[in-house]
Parts: sequence; structure tokens; C-alpha cells
Amino acid sequence: MLTFANRASVPAHVLVRFMDNEAVLLNLASERYFGLDETGTRMWRLATTAPSIEAAYQELLNEYEVAPELLHTHLHELLLTLVENGLLELLPAENAAASPAV
Repeated sequence: MLTFANRASVPAHVLVRFMDNEAVLLNLASERYFGLDETGTRMWRLATTAPSIEAAYQELLNEYEVAPELLHTHLHELLLTLVENGLLELLPAENAAASPAV
């Protein structure tokens, strides 16, 4: 189950390549790949480097002029799609007490 209290991690079987401000993610096990546009790539980068998805969400709110609910929905949908396709895995947040579940 995806909650914003989790953190996202790139599994070992996923190859990531960046081209300009976009990314291609390849699941070597299933041979499925996904292309991310500039915004999707930024979401992915923050989600995979922040201590929690909530921290990534907060950073994205600071960077983009967007309704919080819309950003929450889009980030959740993107990450859920990537998890379902084996391109991301969810782990407990590095500091779970500081990251409320959403």
C-alpha cells in the first residue's frame, strides 16, 4: 500500500537513464520500460532521494504552482503505476515519526 509516509527506492533490476530533463526507466526482469517527461522525472528524482514521499511532495509544492490536491493525486498515481510495474519499491521512511501518513 502506498502512503506518503513511505520512501521510494529503485530496485536493483531497474535501469535508469536521463536524457536532458526526461528519464527512461527499464525493468530488466520484465523488459518493460516507461518514459517520464520533465515533471514526471522531477517527481521521480525527489521521491527516490527524499527521506519520505511526504518530504518529496512538500518540495514539489514549493517548486510548482499547483493545487495541493492535484499534485497529491498526480504524485500518488505516478508512484503507484511505477510500483505496480516493478520500477519502484516502497520502504519505511528513514524517519517515520516525522512523516505523517496521507
